[in-house]
Amino acid sequence: MSRSPGLKMRNVVPFLAFFLTLNALAEGKLNKIEEDNWQELLTGEWMVEFFAPWCPACRGLQPTWEDFAGWSEDLDIGIGQVDVTTSPGLSGRFMVTALPTIFHVKDGVFRQYRGARDKDSFISFVEDKKWTGVEPISSWKSPDSLQMSLVSYFFKLSMVLRNVHTTLTEDYQMPYWVSYVAFAVATILLGGILGLILVCCIDCVYPPRRDDELHHHVQQATRADKKDSDAEEEDEVEELEGSQDEGEEDQDTQDENLSQDEGENSQDEGNSQDEASQNSQEEGSQDESENYRSENKSRRRRARKAD
Repeated sequence: MSRSPGLKMRNVVPFLAFFLTLNALAEGKLNKIEEDNWQELLTGEWMVEFFAPWCPACRGLQPTWEDFAGWSEDLDIGIGQVDVTTSPGLSGRFMVTALPTIFHVKDGVFRQYRGARDKDSFISFVEDKKWTGVEPISSWKSPDSLQMSLVSYFFKLSMVLRNVHTTLTEDYQMPYWVSYVAFAVATILLGGILGLILVCCIDCVYPPRRDDELHHHVQQATRADKKDSDAEEEDEVEELEGSQDEGEEDQDTQDENLSQDEGENSQDEGNSQDEASQNSQEEGSQDESENYRSENKSRRRRARKAD
């Protein structure tokens, strides 16, 4: 049974692209960037493409990228290519979420290229320094930072797990659920081990207290509580005594006021008695004078009658 011409062309294009890539690499124009040599990008000027052999868009860009690599000497830049299937750590380090992805690098400063994907646009972007108008990647997302290094290790781990899954399901012909159960058990065990390590580290940094030390601290705490309670009781007693003293003082002041009032009343009574006696004396003297006058008048009348 003969195959159609279109199917034959589909099979030929990937091999042709792969052959052209090998040819460019042999001429030294297209640099293959991997986990071991990616730090070469931190010096000089570079244009780097992230691709995957199974990506149709990457296959379509491959001839253009190879032609652009022929201009590397004229532009005085390095042109590289990263295969994310063989270098998954670099895809995590650069946070590659779509393929193909192109970066421009100048002395360790990374910028993502978002222009047209043809040879003339690439040449103009470098030759006319259009990259100066592109915002650099922030420092916390820089590929050479510590946090992005950790992200790259996670990407490597994911690729390892994927390879294990492929090996179990394809090479050993195991069902998918067996692979999933194995990963679940491994995750639980790994979590338990990490938790145990964390507890041991905490015990080393903050060792647990001994019983005698704990008892000593409890005694000190109880003594402090007793002292506080005694001080509170003393304060309460002082307050009660103060209130009693105030009550006695109030009673004394009340008694003094009463005695003063009684004295004033007695003085008023004495004054009234004196006044009454004075009035009676005055009345007696007036009566005597009137009697004396009446006697004189009677004597005079008697003398007149005798005459």
